[in-house]
Order: sequence, then C-alpha cells, then structure tokens
Amino acid sequence: MNDRILNFSAGPATLPEEVLRDAQEALWQLGSTGIGVMEHSHRGGPFKAVAKEAEAACRKLAGIPDDYAVLFLQGGASTQFFQLPAHWLADDATADYLITGSWSVKAAKEAVRYGTVHEAASTKDRDFNIIPRADEIQYSDSPTYVHFTSNNTIFGTQWQEEPAAPGEAWLACDASSDVFSRPVDISRYGVLYAGAQKNLGPSGVTLVIVRRDLVDAPVRDLPTMLRYATHAEQGSLYNTPPTFGIYVMGRVFRWIAEQGGLEGMAKRNREKGQILYDALEAQDFYSCTAGEGSRSLMNVTFRTPNPELDAAFVKQAEAAGLSGLKGHRSVGGMRASIYNAFPKEGCEVLASFLRDFAAKQG
Repeated sequence: MNDRILNFSAGPATLPEEVLRDAQEALWQLGSTGIGVMEHSHRGGPFKAVAKEAEAACRKLAGIPDDYAVLFLQGGASTQFFQLPAHWLADDATADYLITGSWSVKAAKEAVRYGTVHEAASTKDRDFNIIPRADEIQYSDSPTYVHFTSNNTIFGTQWQEEPAAPGEAWLACDASSDVFSRPVDISRYGVLYAGAQKNLGPSGVTLVIVRRDLVDAPVRDLPTMLRYATHAEQGSLYNTPPTFGIYVMGRVFRWIAEQGGLEGMAKRNREKGQILYDALEAQDFYSCTAGEGSRSLMNVTFRTPNPELDAAFVKQAEAAGLSGLKGHRSVGGMRASIYNAFPKEGCEVLASFLRDFAAKQG
C-alpha cells in the first residue's frame, strides 16, 4: 500500500520512489558488505567505490569533459556565493551579476566582499517576474565572470538558455533548482553549482562542476577547506563527506539516465509544466505570476483573485493530499514545485483540483 501524498515542496523535495527503495536497503546493508551505507568509513573501499561511481554517473549523464572537476561539497549553494568570488574575483577586478531574484541578490551581496560587482541586468523593478532579454543586459568592460541563477524558485522564472558571456569572461551558474532538468553544455561554463535537495538528492550535498584551469588559479590564499583544489585532488574525500547523500545522488544520476537522460528529462518536464500552465490559463480565476517566455518548468507560481482565496486554496489542497503548495513567505500566492522526480500524474491531479476549486469559488 502506498500511503505517500503528493509533495509539491520547493525543497527538500520529491525523490524518485525507486531511489528511496534502494536507499532503504542500502541503509541496512550496502551491497553484501554487512554494513549500512551511513556506517561505512569514507576511507574504506566500499564507500570509495560509491563516490567513484557517483562521479562517473554524473559525468556520463551530462557529458562532462575530463578538463572539469566534479566535486561533492558541503555548505549548500549559499557557501558557493562566497567561495566562488573568494577564489576568482580579485580586489581590483569586476564580476557581472544578473539579478533575477532573491538568490542572485544574495550571491551578489557576498561577492562584494572580494571585488567589484556590476549589475549587468536586474528585473527587480518588475518584481522579478521575468528574465531579462539579451538587449537589456549591459556588461562591464572586462568582467572576470558572469554569474546568473538559472531558475528562480520564489518567483517561478527560468532562463530558457544561458546568457552569452562577453570577451574572456566565463559563466558561473547557480543551478540549484533546475540542474539536470534538461541538456546542458558544460563547456560554456567556468563553474556550475547546485544544492542537491531539489533535483539531485537529499539536502547536505552540493554539486560543483568546475574547469580545472580555474581550480589551479585562485587569486588569493584561502583556508584549506575552502580551496576547490583541496577537494579536487582528493576526489571529494579530503574530510568526511556526506556519505549517504553522495550515495543517493549517484542513484539519482542513474535514475535520470534510465528515464532517457537529460533529453528525456526535458521532455518529461515540458509535459508536466504544460499540464499546469494549460489548466491555469484555462481559468480566468487564476493568474500566473511569471511572464510568458520566462516561466519555470520547475516552480509554477500563481494566485487566485485575493489572499483569502489563496489561503483557502492551500488549506483545501492540503486536505486533498496535495502538500507544499503555499508560496514563499516573501511573495505569497501558491507555488507548485515539480522537479525531475515529481510524477506527471501528480500534475494531472493538481490540474483537476485547480479546475474544481475555480468552479466552486468563481
């Protein structure tokens, strides 16, 4: 009997049921070792094999070249907000930031500690409900890198393609909420990082994919644990890593591959998003908060005609087994987070609920 309900949480979020079942077994015993995955030493052969397999699965899934390091770190994406500029933004240098929501604001705020931050574009004046057009981006003369947040969980917007970095600048991306939801050309990036807890696994692990020439060229001396080289040289095993999280991530990479890889995942996500956006657009009762052309396939944000009905919607949805639909506290409304592992059938259930609620209240 399956007594699980539909989890629309923005993160930690839904994981594939097949992965959860595998994890149940691995918690008790990893393979035939007689020891659970959370009990194995990270220095022992069984866990080293887990870490090696996870990296290999990640590389194969995203076509990551050998001249990039794949790291499993701790501290969440928020640590990358300062670790990245600490490495590569010199005191007298400039980095360009594309400001499209709360997380890019926070990333830029941390970078100011190390060098000059230039806001190459911002949609704050439009309540972050849209992604800037290419002709709205004004880069500085010679930025070291261009940083952007690929998907904005709070405002429900998503870059449809990467911005083009000028000159010798490289792209840095916080892809926490849409990583591996679609094909990605890693060669276009200097650094791509993502907290695991939305699309890749449990909270506590951060995936960092970084060009090796950058790893070897920090602009300042840093504490050992904050050096990317420390972790690249040790295969992410310099200190005790989040072993269980890495195991689950490796299994999620395999699960995505089994669904048709990143191309298959993109098709799956387009279909899920279309179900919800069609249901919302079919009713005069709802309004999508993100502008057309910028709408996320990971976080569908919307409102009813007033906050009282928003509250009623969330309450009734919860009673119907649709959990986590309340919008972020800073913006209100509703948010359906439908990351990679969220089932298409769940979107169909929500679409039906949207129609029923509008009919009763409208």
